[in-house]
Amino acid sequence: MVDNQASDSPNENNDKLDVLKSTQKVIHTALDKLGYPDEVYELLKEPVRMMAVRIPVRMDDDSIKIFTGFRSQHNDAVGPTKGGVRFHPDVTEKEVKALSIWMSLKAGIVDLPYGGGKGGIVCDPREMSFRELEGLSRGYVRSISQIVGPTKDIPAPDVFTNSQIMAWMMDEYSRIDEFNNPGFITGKPLVLGGSHGRESATAKGVTICIQEAAKKKGLDVKDARVVIQGFGNAGSFLAKFLNDAGAKVIGISDAYGGLHDPDGLDIDYLLDRRDSFGTVTKLFKNTISNTDLLELDCDILVPAAVENQITEDNAYNINASIVVEAANGPTTLTATKILSDRGILLVPDVLASAGGVTVSYFEWVQNNQGYYWSEEEVEEKLYKVMLKGFNSVYNTAETRRVDMRLAAYMVGVRKMAEAARFRGWI
Repeated sequence: MVDNQASDSPNENNDKLDVLKSTQKVIHTALDKLGYPDEVYELLKEPVRMMAVRIPVRMDDDSIKIFTGFRSQHNDAVGPTKGGVRFHPDVTEKEVKALSIWMSLKAGIVDLPYGGGKGGIVCDPREMSFRELEGLSRGYVRSISQIVGPTKDIPAPDVFTNSQIMAWMMDEYSRIDEFNNPGFITGKPLVLGGSHGRESATAKGVTICIQEAAKKKGLDVKDARVVIQGFGNAGSFLAKFLNDAGAKVIGISDAYGGLHDPDGLDIDYLLDRRDSFGTVTKLFKNTISNTDLLELDCDILVPAAVENQITEDNAYNINASIVVEAANGPTTLTATKILSDRGILLVPDVLASAGGVTVSYFEWVQNNQGYYWSEEEVEEKLYKVMLKGFNSVYNTAETRRVDMRLAAYMVGVRKMAEAARFRGWI
């Protein structure tokens, strides 16, 4: 009998949106399984540092609008904290805290010398001009400049942020620091010290996990039927990689709905028509809901959108052999248990989406040494790191008889706990 992590409360609707509580539950269970005392959990259950800032921006109509931003640093026992900055209207302090904890776990799983960090600004970049976004990006860096830096906390792109926004942030930090310091941030344009392969790194890491999970299930990715929820950076690159590998992508979606063709969608056609925010379905009349998309009959389902998409309400209706979480927190704990009990192999977010932070680490290393790698070198190194991480989690799940999520947390949390122990913090 596989031991699952603590499930949500019987009334999942009370807790399912509280990603921080869910994360803390699994961390507590993982530490208990590993034999650590409760004081380790008390140290790791919350970020060591959380900053909330107010950012004034002069808008195009000459008014001043105040935006709220956050930066969370979960734990720096292993090394500097690392994690993206998201621009989204639904950003909350609690979400940013949880995301920073997940970043610590990702770094531990793939054995990077980082703790987890995360940032966010409450805004809708789809309704802002280029100039307004620049002002917001620079203002955010000015607000958090005292707690970030290449040896403290290294930001990166996330939801609705990209290499241009990273470039503005790097430039602003360099002005404040009075030194051109590309290692302050990752996900930059190549001409400003970015790394080959960074833009597609998350999707590349997910692809590696899909290939390894398929082997465990006796599936061939070639001709496998794949459904991808989300057509942003990770989802769109993933669709291309899997399509190129011979898989049949039969469903994709964005925030406005989904597209389905049992014979396989024309991915190149959709990529050509996708806008910068990952929207494509508005161009089509015959769409399906995201709810229906998740329940399509397929071999591999990839939630690559937002949190809490697979819940106890639809987990019994998932018709896939493998679920690989490209998004952060798309499956609730109750749903995780249901999928595991049904024999569905779930590759959790903290493993599957670790490709992004891995290539961010490569970029940081290249910035620090002033020597840059080819795309082939980056991809080769990424493959080795992701394969090692996948095998570590899968073997832990098998030997400890736990599900893949709990196994991933056990692998990810151990490095933090040991670093804190050797430092004498616990």
